[in-house]
Amino acid sequence: MEYPRTGSMHCPFEGGAVSLRWHEWGPASGKPVVCVHGLTRNGRDFDVLAQALAAQGRRVICPDIPGRGISGWLPAGMLYAVPTYVAVLTPLLAELGDYDWVGTSMGGLIGMGLVSLPFDRLGRMVLNDIGPFIPEAALARIRDYLSHSPPRFANLAAVEAHLRLVHAPFGSLSDAQWRHMAEHSARMTADGAMHLHYDPRIVEPMQAGPLSDVDLWALWDWTVSRPLLVLRGEHSDLLTAETAARMDQHGNTTLATIKGCGHAPALMAADQVKLIVDFLAG
Repeated sequence: MEYPRTGSMHCPFEGGAVSLRWHEWGPASGKPVVCVHGLTRNGRDFDVLAQALAAQGRRVICPDIPGRGISGWLPAGMLYAVPTYVAVLTPLLAELGDYDWVGTSMGGLIGMGLVSLPFDRLGRMVLNDIGPFIPEAALARIRDYLSHSPPRFANLAAVEAHLRLVHAPFGSLSDAQWRHMAEHSARMTADGAMHLHYDPRIVEPMQAGPLSDVDLWALWDWTVSRPLLVLRGEHSDLLTAETAARMDQHGNTTLATIKGCGHAPALMAADQVKLIVDFLAG
């Protein structure tokens, strides 16, 4: 098994700076693919996909968005928002030049934010179970889940049991894949307890006021100005069938529904990986 390299960069944003860290696969000379995870996840979710893309000669960069994994935490909870993430990623992306993008949920929203910028050099784009419209009810479900006190775990087996429950919509994963996810989803504190590997303050922007539908259709013309693959979990409440069908009306868009999944497909199954590898190969 190939093991990833790690990289880091001190990245500014309005009001401060933070350490951005990532795992990287494949030849340094390969055309970059940036893979960005969902709200509470981290870049190691892409290990299976990254190795498949690296085998095709691609340089695959999987950042931990600030507040998650091995990246630094932001100084205030209200900073955990897409504009901050776009600002933090911009120095890394500027060094890459032309690149492709795979974004799961929040990672897809960040990608949609990037394509509206004048210096955008993003080529092919994969949106995993996310689109320009998110229903209020789905946001409320996520907010309510995150608003509970973050659980403490006695050991890695307890972490894995928790992830199997809360991330069941990811689809059918092998025992080894669940264990891999658990190993990279928790950190141990000085008291010997294990905690999920994200800053619990990431929920604060969702708690700041009444929720409403997120409507980003104004960004859609920029988003579909490049080849686009949209993956939708068959039972997803975040990317509804109606929104996916509207996204699919543009000629640059390819829509694939992933059976047996909700929000969001884990991108570890061979058929899901093949969809993305083939799409990014053009």
